Amino acid sequence: MKSTSLTPELEESRKKIKKIAESVGLDFFETIFELVPYNKLNEIAARGGFPVRYPHWRWGMEYEQLSKSYEYGLSKIYELVINNDPCYAYLMEGNELLDQKLVMAHVYGHCDFFKNNMWFSQTDRKMMDTMANHATRVRRYIDRYGIDVVEDFIDKCLSLENLIDRYSPYTKSKIITKEDSGKKKSHMFDQPQPAGKLIVQREYMESWINPTGVLSEAQKKEQEDHRPVFPEKPEKDILLFLIQNAPLEDWQADIVSIIREESYYFSPQGMTKIMNEGWASYWHSKLMTEEIMNDSEIIDFADRHSGTMAMAPNGFNPYKIGIEIFREIEQRWNKGQHGKEWEECTDIDAKKNWDTKAGQGKEKIFQVRRDYNDVTFIDEFLTEDFCIRNRMFVYKYNKRTNQFEVDTRDFKAIKAKFLFQLTNFGQPIVSIVDANFQNRGELLLAHLHEGIDMQPNHMEATLKNLQSIWQRPVNLVTLMDGEGRVFTHDGKEIKSTPFSDLPVGEQN
Repeated sequence: MKSTSLTPELEESRKKIKKIAESVGLDFFETIFELVPYNKLNEIAARGGFPVRYPHWRWGMEYEQLSKSYEYGLSKIYELVINNDPCYAYLMEGNELLDQKLVMAHVYGHCDFFKNNMWFSQTDRKMMDTMANHATRVRRYIDRYGIDVVEDFIDKCLSLENLIDRYSPYTKSKIITKEDSGKKKSHMFDQPQPAGKLIVQREYMESWINPTGVLSEAQKKEQEDHRPVFPEKPEKDILLFLIQNAPLEDWQADIVSIIREESYYFSPQGMTKIMNEGWASYWHSKLMTEEIMNDSEIIDFADRHSGTMAMAPNGFNPYKIGIEIFREIEQRWNKGQHGKEWEECTDIDAKKNWDTKAGQGKEKIFQVRRDYNDVTFIDEFLTEDFCIRNRMFVYKYNKRTNQFEVDTRDFKAIKAKFLFQLTNFGQPIVSIVDANFQNRGELLLAHLHEGIDMQPNHMEATLKNLQSIWQRPVNLVTLMDGEGRVFTHDGKEIKSTPFSDLPVGEQN
């Protein structure tokens, strides 16, 4: 498929770079490059890389930020590539030829990663079309219900877009389509009722249909002791649970399914940020220096590349970390610096000069590219020697000197902190554990506390929007300042009570 809107010179470079990329083993979907002006590129970037998205003020805000940043010389977008089949990539008009060639080599690295990394295997490869369909559906709802009503509901959904189970697509199919969004599971009030108790569809009718005197004390006790657990096990995919169980109108359930589907699409990009950028940077560096550049472009390339790879001692650059780990893996497997014998060697000089001429480096980095995500990548290949060479230390702020200083050079502490930041993108892990909390149809959520308290303002906003969709009080159990607490939003305000105040049965 021929690329569109490229100048003859750029098209010639594209063909050459594509041929070189394929010759070194990169395997990618057909890649379509488009040459666009900076304002168009900012517009596409503001929509998450897609030329068409559903209408929302969020994209306009992102566009203004990108535009001002470009106009003031604070940032510049060099490349933008979309995980799709075919892949779409955008080049900015006015960039020098060297920049465009570097970007094309970088893009082919990304496209190879999209196609072959297992964490992208469950993504929608026709997301360009899917996004356009989402936009059409949302516009129909806007025409029917009004921009304010629909946009307000989208705002609430976007505040909950990270409440998904990121690993579920790799164990079972849980992505919901428009056709599935209206198919709801049996609600908690549809569960079998104890003998002598009539089914009640509206909570306010309970006292009339099942007056207190009708049920014996034994029946009441049996009802409490045998209340069906709903859901049967903790549910991390909260958006899916809302689609299937919340009192939503059809158009609202459809919008939640749209937000959820797009959240699952973008999830692998967050799960592989370091690897993806490192892989693309590894290949643009290798191809440019060995195959693509001419002698007159070396200095300019070094300037561009060093700018991309720059990392302050107390900073973090996924491009730099990713490319250096891939290079280290290649070197180690070329020299045979792995395995039991290598790990158990205690002779520092022997270990430093270890070289079995194994020559398995290229094979290994392609296997890593296929199977790993950032957490497993860092966990397995971030070594103590690597941290020392790249000055990866843990820093803290010294109020006395007003400077950041090395807090620890303890490798295990560095690695543990790094992995914690990568797990779930550093966001809280929350599950629904009871959708009929205290027999009142309230939601009870549990926060997996891993040493860091929730940010109160974010927690309150999330509970408020979740309550608005569930339409009953929402409760969250978490640790705050070392104390177990339950935060409840009833639609008007948020309240906090000690965890010990819960009934004993609910604490379990």
